[in-house]
Amino acid sequence: MEVSLQLQRPLRYKAVLSHRTDCFKINSLPFARTVLFTPSRNECLAGRVSHRVTASAADFSKRRRRRLSSGSSPKGFTPKTQAGTSDKKRDQKNNDDEEEDSSTPASRESAEPKKMEIESKAEEELTIELSQKNKIDEGEKEEPKEDVTSSGKELAVAKSNLNAENGSVSKFVEDVVGLQKKEVILENDTVSTSRDITSEGKQFDGTITDDIVTEGKQLGGTIIEYTVAKGKHFDGTIADDTVTKGKHLDGRKTDDNDIVKDESVKPDEKVVEDVSEKLKLEMEENLRKQEIEVLAEENFLKGNKIFVYPPIVRPDEDIEVFFNRTLSPLNDEPDILIMGAFNSWRWRSFTIRLNKTHLKADWWSCQIHVPKEAYKMDFVFFNGQNLYDNNDKKDFCITVEGGMDEFAFEDFLLEEKRRELEKLAKEQEEKERQEEEQRRIEAEKAANEADRAQAKVEAQKRREILEQLMKNAARSVDNIWFIEPNEFKGADKVKLYYNKTSGPLAYANELWIHGGHNNWSDGLTIVEKLVRSEREGGDWWYAEVVIPDRALVLNWVFADGPPKVATIYDNNNRQDFHAIVLKNIPEELFWVEEEHQMFRKLQEERKLREEAIRAKAEKTARLKAEMKERTLKRFLLSQKHIVYTEPLDVHAGSTVTVCYNPANTVLNGKQEVWFRCSFNRWTHRMGPLPPQRMLPADNSSHVKAIVKVPLDAYMMDFVFSEREDGGTFDNKDGMDYHIPVLGGIVKEPPMHIVHIAVEMAPIAKVGGLGDVVTSLSRAVQDLNHNVNIIFPKYDCLKLNHVKDLHYQRSFFWGDTEVKVWFGKVESISVYFLEPQNGIVWKGCVYGCNNDAERFGFFCHAALEFLHQGGLQPDIIHCHDWSSAPVAWLFKDHYMHYGLSKTRVVFTIHNLEFGAHFIAKAMQYADKATTVSHTYAKEVAGNPAVAPNLHKFHGILNGIDLDIWDPYNDNFLPIPYTSENVVEGKQAAKEALQQRLGLKKSDLPVVGIISRLTQQKGIHLIKHAIWRTLERNGQVVLLGSAPDPRIQNDFVNLANQLHSTHGDRARLVLTYDEPLSHLIYAGADFILVPSIFEPCGLTQLTAMRYGSIPVVRKTGGLYDTVFDVDHDKARAEAQGLEPNGFNFDGADSAGVDYALNRAISAWYDGRDWFHSLCKRVMEQDWSWNRPALDYMELYHAAKKY
Repeated sequence: MEVSLQLQRPLRYKAVLSHRTDCFKINSLPFARTVLFTPSRNECLAGRVSHRVTASAADFSKRRRRRLSSGSSPKGFTPKTQAGTSDKKRDQKNNDDEEEDSSTPASRESAEPKKMEIESKAEEELTIELSQKNKIDEGEKEEPKEDVTSSGKELAVAKSNLNAENGSVSKFVEDVVGLQKKEVILENDTVSTSRDITSEGKQFDGTITDDIVTEGKQLGGTIIEYTVAKGKHFDGTIADDTVTKGKHLDGRKTDDNDIVKDESVKPDEKVVEDVSEKLKLEMEENLRKQEIEVLAEENFLKGNKIFVYPPIVRPDEDIEVFFNRTLSPLNDEPDILIMGAFNSWRWRSFTIRLNKTHLKADWWSCQIHVPKEAYKMDFVFFNGQNLYDNNDKKDFCITVEGGMDEFAFEDFLLEEKRRELEKLAKEQEEKERQEEEQRRIEAEKAANEADRAQAKVEAQKRREILEQLMKNAARSVDNIWFIEPNEFKGADKVKLYYNKTSGPLAYANELWIHGGHNNWSDGLTIVEKLVRSEREGGDWWYAEVVIPDRALVLNWVFADGPPKVATIYDNNNRQDFHAIVLKNIPEELFWVEEEHQMFRKLQEERKLREEAIRAKAEKTARLKAEMKERTLKRFLLSQKHIVYTEPLDVHAGSTVTVCYNPANTVLNGKQEVWFRCSFNRWTHRMGPLPPQRMLPADNSSHVKAIVKVPLDAYMMDFVFSEREDGGTFDNKDGMDYHIPVLGGIVKEPPMHIVHIAVEMAPIAKVGGLGDVVTSLSRAVQDLNHNVNIIFPKYDCLKLNHVKDLHYQRSFFWGDTEVKVWFGKVESISVYFLEPQNGIVWKGCVYGCNNDAERFGFFCHAALEFLHQGGLQPDIIHCHDWSSAPVAWLFKDHYMHYGLSKTRVVFTIHNLEFGAHFIAKAMQYADKATTVSHTYAKEVAGNPAVAPNLHKFHGILNGIDLDIWDPYNDNFLPIPYTSENVVEGKQAAKEALQQRLGLKKSDLPVVGIISRLTQQKGIHLIKHAIWRTLERNGQVVLLGSAPDPRIQNDFVNLANQLHSTHGDRARLVLTYDEPLSHLIYAGADFILVPSIFEPCGLTQLTAMRYGSIPVVRKTGGLYDTVFDVDHDKARAEAQGLEPNGFNFDGADSAGVDYALNRAISAWYDGRDWFHSLCKRVMEQDWSWNRPALDYMELYHAAKKY
């Protein structure tokens, strides 16, 4: 009988087998333990597997009903003796099988090398012909219904008719003989077979069935499996348990007699999966070896030193690198190593030893994992020492396909760096927190010890005082006072009697006792009113008093009223009254407790002080941060009439729109505007971006361009041009446009700035130059740049302001030894030069007849110090005529001899002095500045400046917020900010009036703080004094004149005013630092009527303290004071609001115009005036903005 079975099912094996078309015919001997596989030439059907099942010499027309034998068969089935088969031989064979299967796998494997040929005579022969074509993909494994038992088990089933129709099986073999499992190795001359494993659970296509006789034969690299289905159709559909569960394969239920049960059959899925996986891996490995052999042969013939497998390298996979030693300089080396990294040697470096391979020729290899971030792999080979093969100095390189590109990797690195910086920042923050906590604990411990020591000292002092009082104390004084009862202790209630007629209270209407204890240690603790007593022998009064609990001595006085009301006292002739209190506890215990109470009190007081200091420091920091933020916003808005960004704050990684108004620039009227941009001061790794034509913005004269800001940007740089290829440029007069970028992972690298100056506050201050040198240095240092000052070591220095001053070294310039000292002034590093020729030892800064020679020597020595010390600052900043020689000495003697990277910036503070030196410095400096925009315009025509206007800029000075801070000013009665400016200034005004002897009244106060020189407009100052008095105001002047004639003139004026208007005018003709602070805070107005003023700090300090400036329109006064009536638009252009009163001209009419409006505003609108005081306090006139402007100038100088 022959039955054909056609099955169509999904392909289950990998594509690597798609080229195999081998077909196999499987001959199965029903009672043998081996299945023979022979090649078949049948053509495979496309897309399906065809199975042909043939049975002969068997009768399938009848179904034989058999039940499970109750004999000794072990959980299996006893097969019926087949015709033509010897029972004896069969039994002997089964016994042999049982013995073999009972042994260990190792023993079985050792016995398997024998070649076996198995023959069997059978009445039935089952032949399965298997064909396959195309690819066989690995599929999902179906769970087996049952698992045939291991060796020694037999399975008997009843015969069943088999009918295959339309690709399905309606009936299966009714009677299948028992099969025993055994692994047999076929002869070597048979087909290529890896091994024969009897197992269960695989279909021919790799899916799992219930019964699998053999698991894996490999013929020509193809895995086939021989299965006997028990519960599944060959087409993959699930059949009922035909043999064991009493159902036919077509789903029809059989009779009970047809059911054969075997409870011992258990599934062993893991074995099936493990074996299947192992076979697949072996198959893949063999295929891999074949492909590698082909690649090795091809590359060797081409003369290639290297190749990789797989040939296409993809990210996040393992590759094997092959290296031919014969073709390399390393051909005689016993050790070969590969050293490499990914992405141009920037990611994941590695060094791995190579191993000799089985390939023909001298191929060595190693495995490398390609990370997911890789876009290429760079490597060289070496011998582990100093002999390399680096591909003729070009290195080896392999491209990684399908992953990141170079730009994506750059973004990835930046993001990695950002995360790393965040992690480091958190770690640093935690470290600082722990260190701070440790410092706090140590400080608390030290403070507690100090408090305990102080408590012990105070307790001892108090004890000595009380012991002395107790010696002098009495229980009563005849005819003056006594206490009932005469002996009492703490907490007792007593009556204290007083004879009114015995002292100064004889005529008082009321009598009161003001008392305390223990020498008033706790202040006033007893206050009682006395009542008249009926006691005779005097005018006796008494009060009931509760003795304080811890009192040793009672202290009191009598008065004619309660505290703060009484005017007459009886205090026992200033000795007070004292009475002894009996002790409640032992004396030593009392003083131990007293010391502890003192300790606790000291602790509480200290903690309150510390908390107040901490809260004040936090508020100060917050106010400074808020002001800094407002200043940055003002800085960004200051050029809004030309350029601004949306959003205003530019953040790294964001996209911003740059808006530009060419109407206000040199590009006005141009048909096109092109935007040219880069980052990080034009040094960004991506270089300048391609020029971008700007498009019209909506509803405005602006044009716009859109820019993506990289993650590693800290500054956005741009200029504008009329054409793509250039033409006319708007580059902000050579400074370029720059906008800071927030949140970047890269911070701006610090610059190194060295100031060379002859004035510095507070160690050698003469004028505003000293303030600028110190304050500018601090502000730039706060921007994370490195700042040093080189300064003469005068013999008049205020060394108490220098910290850690120490001698560092000496050097020679010419024939003079110059000693170098180092110290910190206001947290700035200062190098003090002390020439041993004594040229700076004159007891003063200025005033010698050889000042030019002195400062010239110092300037040369300063440059020599930099040169010999090997210092290479980015910027040397020199100031005014006194250090102007630095500019030309540097260019003539040092720029080409060791200081080539340095650039020189020169600042004019006052052109009235040393114009010749200033002119020469202007010529040699790379950039030059003066201290305000208006002053720069005023001196632009000066012969010392005019030839070099192209490098001349005006930058306002600022004030030091730490020195001038009403919230932390110890010279003021109460600290104040803009939040309580009215209360703070009122208290300061009262303190000022009291100190100077002025009338304490609610009048407008005009303050004048100035050097009395012609430049400061002394004739206008005199007029303003009289005008203020005429308007019923008060006036205070603080200042002195270097010219004796002017000084005498003001002395006479002071005498006149003090005699005629002593309650409303006071002139203090000297320098008084504390008084200057009090005037700034207590005055309502500060007058600055200078004839010319390069910058001026007085009006800035006044606004810091909430005083309103009244100034003449000149220099920096015009740049900083915006008239409340006339300058609203000008103020808005600077991002400000009007803040004072100003006037033109230099005559009395001009002063009157501004001063009259100011005083009238004070009288007529007090609320408005107070709001103006609050407004000016919130404006930032510190070095926050000037420091940013100077940094822009420094960077511009570096481009030269």
